[in-house]
Amino acid sequence: MAALSDAMTKAIDLARDADNGRHAELLINDGPLRQTVIALQQGVRLNEHNSPPAASVQVIRGVVKITGEEEAVLETGHVEALTHHRHAVEALEDSVFLLTTVTSVPGAESHGGHVVTTGEMPSVRAEELDEAEQATAWREADQQTGGGRIDD
Repeated sequence: MAALSDAMTKAIDLARDADNGRHAELLINDGPLRQTVIALQQGVRLNEHNSPPAASVQVIRGVVKITGEEEAVLETGHVEALTHHRHAVEALEDSVFLLTTVTSVPGAESHGGHVVTTGEMPSVRAEELDEAEQATAWREADQQTGGGRIDD
């Protein structure tokens, strides 16, 4: 079990020490569900990237700006569903946020895919990812973070 406060402190400390000013740590990896703590130093930007089929951002500390087709400034405590369009994320001050994603929903692809709006829940794969699917999930994460996992 991961303690969010410990992961948050570790992530911002590692981001401050990193040459690229960022750090990410995967906390939960359960089938298509991912929860990742991401820390960015002030001024660091995750370049424009595609959204997964479903995602939300909860700012734990700091202020981030999400740009793309729509723009939003999120402060500590704000939670926002991510758009299904390409977007970028910039830290307006040293920031930590929890990114929750669903990486595999049948019939729903990154930006522009099927979106459920009736309140019905789409079915998701329940089986564990095999090695090839895990490699695909990491490639998707690379695309989402603007060119590479940000915990390297």
